Amino acid sequence: MEALAFLVRLLALFVGGKQLVRAMLSDIGDYVGTDIEISWLPNLDDLMKGYARNFRPGIGGPPVNVAMAIEVASIDHISEANMEYTMTVFLRQSWRDDRLSYNHTNKTLGLDSRFVDKLWLPDTFIVNAKSAWFHDVTVENKLIRLQPDGVILYSSRITSTVACDMDLTKYPMDEQECMLDLESYGYSSEDIVYHWSESQKYIHGLDKLELSQFTITDYRFVTEMMNFKSAGRFPRLSLRFQLRRNRGVYIIQSYMPSILLVAMSWVSFWISQSAVPARVSLGITTVLTMTTLMVSARSSLPRASAIKALDVYFWICYVFVFAALIEYAFAHYNADYSKKEKAKVKSNKSAESMVKNGKQAMVLFSLSVTGMNQGLLISRQNRAQRPAETPTEPQEEAETRSARVRRAERESSQEKKCCKCKPIDADTIDIYARAVFPFTFAVVNVIYWVAYTM
Repeated sequence: MEALAFLVRLLALFVGGKQLVRAMLSDIGDYVGTDIEISWLPNLDDLMKGYARNFRPGIGGPPVNVAMAIEVASIDHISEANMEYTMTVFLRQSWRDDRLSYNHTNKTLGLDSRFVDKLWLPDTFIVNAKSAWFHDVTVENKLIRLQPDGVILYSSRITSTVACDMDLTKYPMDEQECMLDLESYGYSSEDIVYHWSESQKYIHGLDKLELSQFTITDYRFVTEMMNFKSAGRFPRLSLRFQLRRNRGVYIIQSYMPSILLVAMSWVSFWISQSAVPARVSLGITTVLTMTTLMVSARSSLPRASAIKALDVYFWICYVFVFAALIEYAFAHYNADYSKKEKAKVKSNKSAESMVKNGKQAMVLFSLSVTGMNQGLLISRQNRAQRPAETPTEPQEEAETRSARVRRAERESSQEKKCCKCKPIDADTIDIYARAVFPFTFAVVNVIYWVAYTM
């Protein structure tokens, strides 16, 4: 019984699998059915008889006209450090080869990509490419279409890293022009002529691209004839597109932190002069942070000799941050100098007061001695001797008056010296700095943005 049940299940599986295969074949029956009419297909073996792929069409006659068209699939990466960009394009070339014309039908024949190896192809290359490759997943991304009159359409998908010379003087407010140059490598203008296809009025896919750092503002097609003395004249087609850098990310990552660092350095103007550690540490911290920001921003840029707009702004901010630190050093020096001068003046005044008190005591003592001597003389001498004593008092008064005058002159000269070397008050310096630094920074910012954005 078990063996019979096993045979029944095996028979059911076989029948179900057969029905599944029949269903799959019915889905693709339009392509693999036996009722397809293929009598209109030309015989490729007959077409390829006597075909020499090493010679261009119409050799010895007029040059081959090759129509070119481009569709941009993506622009993956634009590097300022290496001055290059990576682009994926669909390159379509069309030309006439009378050797492949047929009159069996008026239908266009689509051929397998492996048939490309049997045909003559234009030796088109990308002039300014650093590297390039064809896509081959799942098969080679190539297309061949053959028309009855011998016109061939050849399309391929190419990704290339292309050089782009950039002028970074106004970075990051700059606009760049990048090019994609197509040229024949071996055939001169006597054998091949390139021209843009009539349908190539605009580039398909370019208006839909969204780049992270740039915006494509414009593009144009250029046809040139390059003259090389050693090889001759070669046709060249160029696609040139304008790129405008998006500034938002740079304002957030570079400009705003720099402005905030400069504003943070101004906080020291409101800190007391006596808080030396606070002001010094704040000034040094802002200077070092500004230095780190400058180094990190330049790491993604080429080591070019040109001074960039971002470098100019960084140095402006660095000068203001460093000037805030120097302002505190100047204010602290003036405060310390004024304290020393006040202490010096105070010590001089105390010394002068001591000398003055000593002189007054000596004058009083001399006056008392003189008075005693005068009393003795008056008691011993007569009235006739009195006129000889009178001149002593005016003489002593004159000496005392002259000493006072000399002392007054000395004090006035010291006051004049103090006035000449009187330092500016430290608090006054901070008050002026609170207004001068922001105003100057605002004026410099206006000049900077007008100069680099206009």
